[in-house]
Amino acid sequence: MKISELSFRQIAAGCAVACAGLLAYGYYLQYFEAQDPCPLCLLQRGFYYAVGLTMLVGAIHRPGRIGARIYSIAAFLFAVGGFGVATRQVYLQHLPPELVPACGPDLFYMLDNFPIARTLQLLLRGSGQCAEVHWRFLGLSIAEWSFLSFAGLAVVALFLALRKSPQLAAAK
Repeated sequence: MKISELSFRQIAAGCAVACAGLLAYGYYLQYFEAQDPCPLCLLQRGFYYAVGLTMLVGAIHRPGRIGARIYSIAAFLFAVGGFGVATRQVYLQHLPPELVPACGPDLFYMLDNFPIARTLQLLLRGSGQCAEVHWRFLGLSIAEWSFLSFAGLAVVALFLALRKSPQLAAAK
């Protein structure tokens, strides 16, 4: 079966399940493998939640053509946001050690003590913790896998938004 033969609902549900799986594995790494997430990792989790929930609501809602495009564009924008954050983290991980920014306060401290604009600025700048790599699979770090995952989610969401005659309501 080709992806073009799948309905919006099927593809959106698949994206939601993929996001849930990625989040579940992130929590597994955190709680069972002692991989504490850095601020950029936490921000990426937020984008996974946003993409996943957007696609889940879209799959449950069973929208018409315009609604499907709205859900798809929203998911695309969230995926692009996550892609940008993952790109920043991959960049930090590939810096020479002398150029890595110093470690800063954690996300919860920043949220409690700084205005939101300053918190976002510090988050996107990253810290030394964001540049550390403690886990690899097939030679790629968590941030690099996240980079690829967000790219894939963005491509699928864009496909859903742009395809000519989506089978929106058909549930095969």
